Amino acid sequence: MRKISVAVLLFPRFQMLDLAGPADAFAEVKVLSDGQSEYEIHTIGTTRGPVKSASGVTMMPDRTIFDPCPRFDTVLVPGGLGVFDILEDSTVLDWLAVQSRSCRRLGAVCNGGFALGAARLLDGKTVSTHWMDAARMASMFPRAVIEPDRIYVKDGMLYTTAGVTAGIDLSLALIEEDFGKKMAQDVAKYLIVYLRRAGRQSQFSPLLEMQADVGSDVTAIQEYILKHIHVRHTVESLARHFNMSARNLSRVFSKKSGVTLISFLNDARIDAARRLLESTDLSIKEIAGRCGFENRESLRRLFTRRLEIGPADYRLRFRGNVAEPKATSAARPG
Repeated sequence: MRKISVAVLLFPRFQMLDLAGPADAFAEVKVLSDGQSEYEIHTIGTTRGPVKSASGVTMMPDRTIFDPCPRFDTVLVPGGLGVFDILEDSTVLDWLAVQSRSCRRLGAVCNGGFALGAARLLDGKTVSTHWMDAARMASMFPRAVIEPDRIYVKDGMLYTTAGVTAGIDLSLALIEEDFGKKMAQDVAKYLIVYLRRAGRQSQFSPLLEMQADVGSDVTAIQEYILKHIHVRHTVESLARHFNMSARNLSRVFSKKSGVTLISFLNDARIDAARRLLESTDLSIKEIAGRCGFENRESLRRLFTRRLEIGPADYRLRFRGNVAEPKATSAARPG
């Protein structure tokens, strides 16, 4: 039998799904291989005694960081609100540093990556995290390259993921590495999840961040764009409206908001389209017009390039309880 040992670090207020999701995925390998292969899951507590998760469910770890540990093949750090309480705990950070030098793979789910950063294990690495924590991670660990839109990122022996359920995506990727694509596919089928999720993390998160100072000229520009999103704005038309040169407008906007004017405009249009796709039965053509796109195809191209999923597929995945749009020769969903 081939066995692969996986250690999961448990700290007070860890995210239970970050443990349960990967653990259940790993457990299916033994079932599907008829006992010929398996993962051995070891839970390691950062404190002595039971560890209470963020949801209130309490776990009794197999051992603690104060106990002798065998060499683990893979070490995973879950996320959770409690991760920020261990960032200055030298005992925890030293344990992670020691494990990083002996394990084959080191991974973090969701904002568990902050613990790795505090242990100086993200320096020079490309990583992902929950979209809500990406800016904070970039600020705290400037030597890491943050890719906040990725579901999971592999950089050498380091694996990091987006939020919460991305731990299942990561476990499937590890299963494919260890036991092949068919095994990973079979586990995904049993769990009724995608082997590889379509799209980026931004399909779940708001794209826009109003980063300019309140009351500044750039805030006024942002608010004008959002209020008149149906207009086919260009840098030149916006410059004329605000009595500025196009070059100066672009420079000021980028400096004060941290993004280019075109990026903000495109993201504003995509977010407006997303809201209509989720909550209305308007055709894709009608949505394109209401969001300032030239036509349905221009909406589809930009939407797909930014989110790696088309507007029609996005609607099927996220729409609420509204009537299905009726296809006509003039305006088919697509």
